[in-house]
This record gives sequence, C-alpha cells and structure tokens, in this order.
Amino acid sequence: VFFPDPRTDPWPLVYSPLPVTLIFTCYLLVVALGPSCMQQRRRLELRALLLTYNLAMVALSTYMFYEFLVTSVLANYSYLCQPVDYSRSELGMRMARVCWWFFFSKVIELLDTVFLILRKKQEQVTFLHVYHHGSMLFNWWSGVKYVPGGQAFFIGMLNSFVHIFMYGYYALASLGPRMRRHLWWKRYLTILQLCQFVAIAAHSSYNLFTECPFPDGFNTAVFLYILSLLALFLHFYYQTYVMGKR
Repeated sequence: VFFPDPRTDPWPLVYSPLPVTLIFTCYLLVVALGPSCMQQRRRLELRALLLTYNLAMVALSTYMFYEFLVTSVLANYSYLCQPVDYSRSELGMRMARVCWWFFFSKVIELLDTVFLILRKKQEQVTFLHVYHHGSMLFNWWSGVKYVPGGQAFFIGMLNSFVHIFMYGYYALASLGPRMRRHLWWKRYLTILQLCQFVAIAAHSSYNLFTECPFPDGFNTAVFLYILSLLALFLHFYYQTYVMGKR
C-alpha cells in the first residue's frame, strides 16, 4: 500500500487524480477530433511560436537537469539504491520541487501534439507519440504524489538531459527548410533516447534483485514501462533509419 507524501499531496495538480485525468481526456479529444477539425482549414506555420516554445523547453529541461544533478550531489544520493527523503529538510524539499516541475513539464509537452495537428502533420501523431505523452503524465503524477525523489531522480535527470537536445533539435527544425542540412544528427538523437531507456531499465531492475528501501512496485512499473518504450522506439528506429520509411 502506498501513502501520499504529505509534502507534495496538496501541490497543484497532485492533490487529486481528477485534474490530470481531465487534462488527459482533453488531450485524447484533441487527438481524436483535431485532424477532422483542421481538414477544411489551412495549416498553420507557427514558426515564431514553435521557436519560442522549443527554446523555453530547452531552458526548462536545462534547469531541471541542473536541479536533479546538483541536489543529488549535495544530498550524496546513491545511483544504486536511494530511498525517498520524506523529511522537510532543504535538500529533501528541493528534490521534491524539481520532481513536481518535471511532472508539470509532461503537462506542457502535450502541446507537442497540438502543434502537430494545427500544422496538419497528423502522420507524426503516431501510437508511439500519443502513448508516450499520455502515459508519462500519469507515471509522474503518481511519482510526485508517492515517491518524489529517491530512485526516481535518476529518471528525471536523464530524461531532462535528453530533452535539452531533443527540443534544441525541434527549435532548429522550426526555422524552416533552410535548416534541414544542419539536422543530420536526428538519427543520433534517437540513439540517445534508446540509450536512456536502457540505462533506466538497468537502474530500476537492479533494485528488484537487491535490498533497497525504495518501493519494489514502482521499480517494477518503471521497468515494464521502459521495456514498452524501448520496443516501440526500436521499431521506430528500424522503420525510419533501416527501412528508410518516413
């Protein structure tokens, strides 16, 4: 049985599953109805908006990576086994706060899909895209509500690091066709994402075979979820870079 962390339980969007469920429901409605709504309308370019959004996400990802890294170093976190610090100490609260910001970033990232639909790029709104965005929302809601810190810091830190490059790529891509020749490293970005999943799988599975006072239920859920992402991203990699289908 998991009990809500009294420090984060009253925080925005965390206090109840209702807000995040409503956000997810609206997201699915946009995915389902958006393309048909845009069918008779001209596609939107949104270049200035996309550049601003992607640069803001680079800045947010950089901030979160810095906070995860520095707080874990100052608190002498273990990369092998780290229980959650449920105290209201300065470092314990600092880690809990950056976990909340990471969760909130997953809410903001739903705009990725909205922008694709407004630009009439529905072919990019794949099952992988929707599954990844939607599931991360609930995964990190439960993480912030029950285990804001501990082993979870590694996932947030690694994902924030990858997203610095990912949103940097999107920012360059939003500048238009003239930037295409500078985006040769897209394949390596996918490889970086795959490496991230392998590292998280190894990190979470290690604690299933050792004595660590971090809930096995969360480590098991993370491990199984990461395996699903690894399979989907490997399929994407094969289709895009091996078979050459786009």
